[in-house]
Amino acid sequence: MDFIAVDVETANPNMSSICQIGVVVFESGKEVYSKTIFVNPETWFAPTNIQIHGITEQNVIGAQNFSHIINSIREITENQTVVSHTHFDRVALNQACQKYDIPNLSCQWLDTARVSRRTWEAFSKKGYGLKNLANYLGLKFEHHNAEQDARTAGLILIEAIRVSGISLNQWMKRVESRNYQNSSIKRFGNSEGVLSGETIVFTGALSLPRKDAANRAAEAGANVSSGITKKTSILVVGDQDIDRLAGKSKSSKHIKAEKLMSDGQEIKIIGESDFLALSSAAA
Repeated sequence: MDFIAVDVETANPNMSSICQIGVVVFESGKEVYSKTIFVNPETWFAPTNIQIHGITEQNVIGAQNFSHIINSIREITENQTVVSHTHFDRVALNQACQKYDIPNLSCQWLDTARVSRRTWEAFSKKGYGLKNLANYLGLKFEHHNAEQDARTAGLILIEAIRVSGISLNQWMKRVESRNYQNSSIKRFGNSEGVLSGETIVFTGALSLPRKDAANRAAEAGANVSSGITKKTSILVVGDQDIDRLAGKSKSSKHIKAEKLMSDGQEIKIIGESDFLALSSAAA
């Protein structure tokens, strides 16, 4: 049971703004190597992101940018099975590669959230976030520290393999199935979609018509809502609005989402281009 677990933290809602990478290598189901890498994202740090992970501009002083760091990650992950909890980390790495016009990692990805949904009935529809699963399994870790999050994702996978009796290679095939369900008014995603369990709200100026964006989200497995609620897990903001966020005006949805985040609700705020990448990440 050999694989590499990765996790990233970002400086702001742009998923390419990686400021920390955690890598943990497992061989025969045992941890043999781990590393935390600070990254200079060459962009601004959002207060809400700092509140989540505690990383500031001061932490990345002297750190290399992503284009200089990715080669060391590539050497470790080349042609290997790489796992992350949800595919946000995978897409963030791809977005950063695109930002610097370099190839994506060449590896086989496995989403431990999708494995968990198929292993434990209690988490098949919701509640399968890293923290909830870690608490359920009695795993202690510092959430939103990239190395510790990566390690926890790896330990969850090992436990899922033990409980289910399904091998790593079998899981690689099992999680790829996809289905789609939709209604004419509300958007509901099937449990097999890559964004299954997420509830998405859109705000700001999008390049897509809002209806098309909602359909795309539903096709990827997410529910779509018109307003921010306690069920919201992703707020998609128009790219132009994301670029204006450093000290400037925000929509009422954005402000409400940040308020819920400060109260402890798990919400990701991302730009439209990152949403398009996430919703295309089935393969």
